[in-house]
Amino acid sequence: MSWTYKQHEIGDITQFPENTFGFVYMTTHKPTGKSYIGKKVLFHNQKKKLGKKELAALTGVVGRRPSYKLVVKESDWLKYYGSQTDIKQLLLEGKKDEFERTILKCVQSKKQLTYFEIKYQMLYQVLEKPEEFFNDNILGKFFTKDLDGLEFENLVSDKK
Repeated sequence: MSWTYKQHEIGDITQFPENTFGFVYMTTHKPTGKSYIGKKVLFHNQKKKLGKKELAALTGVVGRRPSYKLVVKESDWLKYYGSQTDIKQLLLEGKKDEFERTILKCVQSKKQLTYFEIKYQMLYQVLEKPEEFFNDNILGKFFTKDLDGLEFENLVSDKK
């Protein structure tokens, strides 16, 4: 199953806009209507230990010789649905076809990725609507349980 971005299906990394670092997404469980908003990077940097031949080829290195090299590897974005426990459980039960995955925003840097993830989580009021969203925290700092008993008002009005 692929992702949807601006009404188009994305099933290959080459279909992303140029210079995309990662994306903010919404995964929706169709039977319950509950969603999850998160972020995903397209590539990972991995430390890979240098082999004997690679170490031997490092001649003329001044200072400490490196024992690792960085390898850029495509992430598991195509198979990814979210990190939330309830979503993972539903996937273990074989319910992948019950999910719809939508890319909300493609971004070009790590900082933008975190900013837009928080922005969408706040816009959709994920912590204030636990009946609509799987999200139970934002940045590991703000939790649904911290908001128990509070009444919420719509801060965004139709002012013009």
